[in-house]
Amino acid sequence: MSNLLPKAQAFTLRGAPPFHLQLRVGLAVLSLLLLFACIPAALAHEFKVGDLEIEHPWSRATPPGAKVAGGYFTVVNKGSVPDRLLSISSDISEKAELHEMGVKDGVMIMRPVEGGLEIPAGGKVALKPGAYHLMFTGLKRQPKQGEKFPAMLTFEKAGSVKVEFAVEGMGETGSGDMGDMDHAE
Repeated sequence: MSNLLPKAQAFTLRGAPPFHLQLRVGLAVLSLLLLFACIPAALAHEFKVGDLEIEHPWSRATPPGAKVAGGYFTVVNKGSVPDRLLSISSDISEKAELHEMGVKDGVMIMRPVEGGLEIPAGGKVALKPGAYHLMFTGLKRQPKQGEKFPAMLTFEKAGSVKVEFAVEGMGETGSGDMGDMDHAE
């Protein structure tokens, strides 16, 4: 064994790292590669039904006592005929409705969308804050940042699809306080 020691020392003196260090670095690099390979799958948050793709359903965390939460996503219609989002349901709330926001006589209003929301053929519709969005009313529990909750979306032609809403932070405007917004026309 003493015969191997001078050779190992000479190898180390020439600048080559010892084998155990090479092994550790190799394992660290392999671990990082595996981690990065999993990221696209972890970030993918899409659902498909018929010709429709539902991209990244999300909601905001709500403060204690809030009775409503919003829901947002984009629907892409890859088909050649329009479809229509007819209804939404979720165990997180007593009721879920599709709403639209707008300004009438200088006052921001929000009202339910009657007859569903058309998703044009070959087009897409984004449900986002300040525009079309979902309202989960009569919350049975508070959505918390980092969790997900299920919902069912029903479309006129494509049918129903179960999606999961990722709950993000409250953010600057996610306080749940609707201020002077008028929910009636």
